[in-house]
Amino acid sequence: MLRLTLVLPLMALFQCDRDETVAAYGASDRSWVLQEIDGQPFEASALLQFPEEGKIAGNAPCNSYNGTLNAPYPWFEIKDLAATRAACAALEAEGMYFAALLAMTQSEVSGDVLILRNEDGHEMVFKAAE
Repeated sequence: MLRLTLVLPLMALFQCDRDETVAAYGASDRSWVLQEIDGQPFEASALLQFPEEGKIAGNAPCNSYNGTLNAPYPWFEIKDLAATRAACAALEAEGMYFAALLAMTQSEVSGDVLILRNEDGHEMVFKAAE
């Protein structure tokens, strides 16, 4: 019984440190290229990455960005999003990208496809870069 009493707190300690975000379920170690928003092809270039536990980073059509991600899979919630402030011809597309990304609440990884969606039926489809 004493052994069980010592082992359970140690197990709980190790579980608390484990990444439970979408990154741990197949999204890390890849670069995800946005293909479409709400079924419409996304003509500009946008990239999403999960560089380390609890972090996101990427390149929107004009600027690079980063933020935090702590929601357990399949939930998806970005906090503290920060981006550089360069101007370019694709600023409108960038605004659409960030608005959609911040509105996503669920994630699904299926092979080389990452789908982000929300309860309103909006969806972003990413494909793993080759």
